Amino acid sequence: MDESDCQVTREASEGLLIIDCAALVHNYRVLRRRLRAGSRCGAVVKADAYGLGVARVVPALYAAGCRDFFVATLAEGEAVRPLLPEDARIVLLTGVRPGFEHACAESGLVPVLVTTAQLQSWVEATARDGVAAPCALKLDSGMTRLGMEPAEFRQLLQQPSLLQSANVQLFLSHLACADDPHHLQNSQQLQRFSDACVALRKVCPQVETSFANSSGIYLGEPYHFDVARPGAALYGVNPTPDQPNPMRAVVRLRLPVLQVRQVERDCAVGYGATQQARAGSWLAVVRGGYADGVLRTQSGRGRGAAVIGGATSEPEQRVVVPMIGRVSMDSCVFDISALSEQQRGRLQAIELLNDELTVDHMGAAAGTIGYEILTSLGHRYGRCYL
Repeated sequence: MDESDCQVTREASEGLLIIDCAALVHNYRVLRRRLRAGSRCGAVVKADAYGLGVARVVPALYAAGCRDFFVATLAEGEAVRPLLPEDARIVLLTGVRPGFEHACAESGLVPVLVTTAQLQSWVEATARDGVAAPCALKLDSGMTRLGMEPAEFRQLLQQPSLLQSANVQLFLSHLACADDPHHLQNSQQLQRFSDACVALRKVCPQVETSFANSSGIYLGEPYHFDVARPGAALYGVNPTPDQPNPMRAVVRLRLPVLQVRQVERDCAVGYGATQQARAGSWLAVVRGGYADGVLRTQSGRGRGAAVIGGATSEPEQRVVVPMIGRVSMDSCVFDISALSEQQRGRLQAIELLNDELTVDHMGAAAGTIGYEILTSLGHRYGRCYL
């Protein structure tokens, strides 16, 4: 499918979210090439593949060679499992709640366990089912989020029979500051995790290890271990914030223009009257607001922007126009005074996201990160997968 096929969707009334699966696969391959020899590149597809749709994203990544998929919850794992052949591994990053061990094992999912008590419960539950279902262990190496405390981990190592009966398949930890390559905590976490890996392999020699997230891949080979698990970078977020983005944009958001109007006098625009439009200004009201992931925090401060002409136009034909006033639930307003009369006359849609205005740009405008932009994109848009 090419972009021309997207024109027949519901763009005219509800907006159009274009998801470029070729760019997604390109990003996966770029990340995979960064890894050291012997390391595999997995993919984090939690939150419905960061809002872009697991039903299309997961098969595309599998076809590109990915075999390790990471989700957050049991429900997400159960949704992804039918999309993949049996040779793909699906890891539940937030583990399994008590009482749901059987459902997890029956679905062929690998839960991440973060306490000795959880590990014991997993062994007992799967033993009742007569299977040695695989699991994963997570060490808190400095994130202070989910993970086994180092002291508890050292105590667990004194119970080799429990570890060996648990069928521990994967050992992981998570970097807190990988997007800042100069942060001291990166090397501190690396040392703690490396030492723990050595200790665990004395008991479970076949266990695989996983440490690097998207930005962690760019910290260098010592961070790569057996399986990397990039997430946001797959979907176009820059894993090297202080450098040019090595990823391609995966999403394009096109909103229909509901009204073009010229204001006769100086006037306030939107709720709260936070910004003024000068007399004679031309404004475009577009369909799409905070109910659709156009975050309200980017409005009223002159931060939001859109492109007239779109990413497929020649550069000289594109015009970046500013948002004016606050974002409403279903609409927002842009000052299009810079457009010519001819451009205004044929204006039907504007683009809030594309190769030029990325999810990172929109995130910065909203005072947040590209991750939140991706996962906030609503479901009222027509969707088109390239």
